[in-house]
Amino acid sequence: SAPGAFDDIEIALVMSHLACADEPGNPANEAQLKQFDRLRALLPAAPASLANSPGIFLGQAYHFDLVRPGAALHGINPRPGQPNPLRQPIRLQAKIVQMRDILPGDGVGYGHAFHADKPMRIATISVGYGDGWPRRVVAASWVDQVQLAFIGRVSMDSIVLDISALQDGLAVGDLVELIGPHQTVDDIAELAGTIGYEILTSLGRRFHRVYIDETPADRR
Repeated sequence: SAPGAFDDIEIALVMSHLACADEPGNPANEAQLKQFDRLRALLPAAPASLANSPGIFLGQAYHFDLVRPGAALHGINPRPGQPNPLRQPIRLQAKIVQMRDILPGDGVGYGHAFHADKPMRIATISVGYGDGWPRRVVAASWVDQVQLAFIGRVSMDSIVLDISALQDGLAVGDLVELIGPHQTVDDIAELAGTIGYEILTSLGRRFHRVYIDETPADRR
């Protein structure tokens, strides 16, 4: 750089972003690290930051003065295809707004994409693609350890569940789990053919959000 080019500029942080951090074996990571070091040496001394969430797990050499955990704070796997080293803090629940009994041959939802082949107890929950749930993801919900499958299509504001296994244990107003210990953000992303980042950023403003601080009292 030209002598004195930065004399009137206060550099608070030198930062770059890893392009391939979620692929630990990709040679681009080491190449980008070396390039970052080379260019940083041309600037006045300042704190540096390179590692995003998956970059943190590439090792100490990538940490510099500041790391930037974003997706990692939400439990998204920083190393796709490998065991997730992170806890899953996200829980998405939906409220049951209607319950019905249906008979063999009855159709459910738009296009009657599902037809009952036996008597069933079904429930409608108040979440759909208008809330950011991917329309193509026909998955399941959970109550305790019991899986309640989606049936029919995901609608704009609702999804229908087969609750036959818990028909005597649920009521209108109860909550079911859509994302949580049994079904993670990454699980939903895989079903949608996308990444956990897109799932979380798609969840809209119609959800009531609750933030829980589980930090031990002596660390607050």
